[in-house]
Amino acid sequence: MFPVRQPWLCKALGCYDCCIRCIGAVPYTSLVATLLCYAGMALFCGCGHEALSQTEVLVETYFARNVQDFVVMASFIKYFQYVIYGLASFFFLYGILLLAEGFYTTSAVKQTFGEFRSTHCGRCLSLTFVIVTYIFAFIWLAVFAFTAIPVFFLFNMEQTCHNINLLAETTPSINQHGWICMDARQYGLLPWNAMPGKVCGMTLASICKTSEFYVTYDLYIAAFAGAGITLLALFVYLAATTYNYAVLRFLGRKGVR
Repeated sequence: MFPVRQPWLCKALGCYDCCIRCIGAVPYTSLVATLLCYAGMALFCGCGHEALSQTEVLVETYFARNVQDFVVMASFIKYFQYVIYGLASFFFLYGILLLAEGFYTTSAVKQTFGEFRSTHCGRCLSLTFVIVTYIFAFIWLAVFAFTAIPVFFLFNMEQTCHNINLLAETTPSINQHGWICMDARQYGLLPWNAMPGKVCGMTLASICKTSEFYVTYDLYIAAFAGAGITLLALFVYLAATTYNYAVLRFLGRKGVR
């Protein structure tokens, strides 16, 4: 920056030189990744929590008559909601750590603040964040795929209802499309001995017209999008931390400590 190369301008410009130094030390990639991570986790945790509650209501009302049939699913929903609380807190703290690491490495690479230099401890810390972020990215890839299951189920349910409505308009007899069903047991939502476990015909079409169904569907789509945004943020973090670590290693070999 020209204010640094010409000291007489530093005294004249004052705050401008300070702003240039601060702007040059901002890790923009890590900052964008942090914003993406927070936005994605807000969508995933908030919408996922509400979607699970709505799912329990739908299953209890339409797919299972006996409480024992969906007690396992209810327990899973309860525990997973607690997991969501933990994920929100963890990723909030982890995002702060990665952003701080981005500030550290950017400052070390650009040597912005006086005698601040890359150290062996700093390089080890950067390598640790690279490895941990790799692991979280693979884990979250599985979470992203798992989140697609309820979206796939509700999408199929909506399409089945659409087909039933089309048949109802073209055929006078209700029995002609009563064989079209959605079986929650096939998707692992209920055990195979659950009764009825499936909903057919116009009963299924009436479920698709309820506000609970559309709210649940939209919430799962938002949670799925939030998981995708968080996964994207982890990949951006991964690229940023890997690049910063590579540059710090290069500076270490050049003798900059």
